[in-house]
Amino acid sequence: MQKLTNKEEEIMMILWKLKKAFVKEIQAEITEDQPHYNTLSTIVRNLEEKGYVGHNAFGNTHQYFPIVAIEDYRKGFMKTAIDNYFNSSYKSMVSFFAKEEKISADELREILSMIENKNEKK
Repeated sequence: MQKLTNKEEEIMMILWKLKKAFVKEIQAEITEDQPHYNTLSTIVRNLEEKGYVGHNAFGNTHQYFPIVAIEDYRKGFMKTAIDNYFNSSYKSMVSFFAKEEKISADELREILSMIENKNEKK
């Protein structure tokens, strides 16, 4: 799975939300730094070339839809982030969030319970 630029990722988030959309509909969802229609159309076509997006043709216009599921993208994104920033250690990632006070003790207990329950089912 090819890496996406920030703008490509923003557009994919919109397509995942809308399920399918014309370029004008995508453009209407962008609230900050809205690109020109032609620029946005080029970005969407790049996403299609990268294999993230497909389209249905309606005359001269195209309705785009995501091919890659958000869950699949999330898995790849998180794996890359953990590999690159936490030396492939989930423990390091969780301890980072604990030190930064981004995760509570209750949330950690809930995660631990999920892990323990999953292991009991095996």
